[in-house]
This record gives sequence, C-alpha cells and structure tokens, in this order.
Amino acid sequence: MRTPTRPPLDGLKRRLDQSRAERERTPRDGFLRETFVLPRPDARAKAQEWFERWPKQAYWTTIESWFERPGDVIEFTIRRLPTSD
Repeated sequence: MRTPTRPPLDGLKRRLDQSRAERERTPRDGFLRETFVLPRPDARAKAQEWFERWPKQAYWTTIESWFERPGDVIEFTIRRLPTSD
C-alpha cells in the first residue's frame, strides 16, 4: 500500500510570504498613517481637514514627518489613533 502524495503547498506559501511582507511594512504601534504629496496650499488644507475630523486631543493626530519637494510641493505623513477610546 502506497502513502498518499502531499498536496502542493505553493499557493499557501505564497500567501504566507505576502502577509509576512505586509506585516513588516506596517508598524505595530496602533497608529493609522497616510502619506500625501500635494502642493503647499492643498497640503495645508488636507492637514487642517485631518485635525478637524480627528482632533489632536482625542486621536493624538500629528504630522509625523514632512519635507519640501521641488516646485513648492510638500510630502507629509500624518498619523492618528483609529478610535478616540
């Protein structure tokens, strides 16, 4: 009597590798982050929109990093907690 052959595990291995790679890209500190690349007036408006929608006192909203690109374009990352609890 033969032992049955093992099923192919290529698909499972590929999904595990993808989920592990995604986990490495996202920090585990509980904050939600979004990066924007906008002209200066639009960047200012977007930041104000975030602070109005998710107040700093409740969601710990903050500009995590920013820098100026050529052509008066601002790239910035803003972070906040997912809930105000």
